[in-house]
Amino acid sequence: MRFLRQSLVGVFLASLTLALLIYAGQLVLGAVQTRLADEKRAPQARERIFAVNVLTAELATITPILEAFGQVSSRRTLELRAAAGGRIIALAETFEEGGSVKEGDVLVRIDPADAQSALDRANSDFLDAKAEERDAGRALILAGDELQAAVDQSDLRARALKRQIDLQDRGVGTAAAAETAELALASARQAVLARRIAVAQAESRVDQTITRLARAQIALDAAERDVQETTVTAGFSGTLGSVNLVEGRLVSANEKLAELVDPMSLEVAFRVSTAQYARLLDETGQLIPAPVIVALDVTGADLRATGVISRDAAAAGDGQSGRLIFARLSDAPGFKPGDFVTVLVDEPPLSGVVRLPASSLDATHSVLILGEEERLESLNVELVRRQGDEVLLRGVGLAGREVIVGRTPLLGAGIRVRPLRDGPQTQAQPEAAMLELTDERRAKLVAFVEGNKKMPEAMKARVLEKLTEAKVPMKLVKRIESRMGG
Repeated sequence: MRFLRQSLVGVFLASLTLALLIYAGQLVLGAVQTRLADEKRAPQARERIFAVNVLTAELATITPILEAFGQVSSRRTLELRAAAGGRIIALAETFEEGGSVKEGDVLVRIDPADAQSALDRANSDFLDAKAEERDAGRALILAGDELQAAVDQSDLRARALKRQIDLQDRGVGTAAAAETAELALASARQAVLARRIAVAQAESRVDQTITRLARAQIALDAAERDVQETTVTAGFSGTLGSVNLVEGRLVSANEKLAELVDPMSLEVAFRVSTAQYARLLDETGQLIPAPVIVALDVTGADLRATGVISRDAAAAGDGQSGRLIFARLSDAPGFKPGDFVTVLVDEPPLSGVVRLPASSLDATHSVLILGEEERLESLNVELVRRQGDEVLLRGVGLAGREVIVGRTPLLGAGIRVRPLRDGPQTQAQPEAAMLELTDERRAKLVAFVEGNKKMPEAMKARVLEKLTEAKVPMKLVKRIESRMGG
């Protein structure tokens, strides 16, 4: 009985399992048939909405900035050369590389022994010429007196002859006496002629002495100049450079001793393209005196100076393009001739333009603006100028519209967007970020700045003052660490 009961239970469970399997198969078969019988329907598409940054285009009068690179030079540079050869016997204490001198300072003395001897000889010759001039003058006076005496004697002989002729006419005198008086008159006239020749010779001697005196004076002046040229003085106040001279060295005439540079009279030369040069001309074709800012990137800070455009080069230059422009610097502390600097020139103002980020303009000179239902519209604009990461635009219908910033290939006309009006305008500038330095890091920065020999003392003091503050600009720290190699 027990076996029969267990067998029936097993048959029952097996039947139940088979029934469930058949039922499940029918459900699956019905579902497949229903699916096959249904019509195919396309899924309902949803419109994709992009989040974009927008800026309102506002018309304004903007002064474009022309950026170029140039080199600083001095407007007054003097080559110090030896006018006379000889041995260097004295040098000024400031006669060294970078030494500061004042106008009129004696910088170099060359042994003046030979020049002084030549001066003494020239002075002696001049004194001899003066004495000769005095002697010639006295000789001329005496010759004149002798001539006058001869003339007086000739007059007496002429009166004596006349008297003998009168006596002979009255029958008192004799022909022999008259003839004797006539011979005496001829002899007196011959004496007058000799005295006149002597006077002419005396006058010629005076003229010769005058010429000799003039030559002696010229030689004396030349000798004095040679003595003066053994001393080299500073023509103006400035700084010495290219110094290669020691005391005791023999120098030749016209040998270069050093260069004197005026550090307070600086200018910058920079090259621009022809199109940029045309924007700096006025109606008459003359270069405008546009203001410029010169910046020099140094360790930890920027040196800046102001100036104004003064002139342009007469020619473009061999193998060069564009135009070379010179700007005179009015106040340039810390700048040195030879510095390679960045030049920022203020161009003439442009009215009725819109300043936008460069990422808002595409290659076809069109921008995307926000239209109705927050859909994008394309607007053609005129590119007036590029200013770094910004552009200056003009366009009909652009004023007051919201322009898409940072456009991508996914954006185009008709696309619906979600405008973000506070995004790019409220981003903090990384250059304005401040850092709190640890004592170890601050000490490394201070040691590097103090050990920098190329940084001007005034700039070094300003950088060290910033490093002692509780918070230091991030830009300053990154710039110093980039030069430290860490």
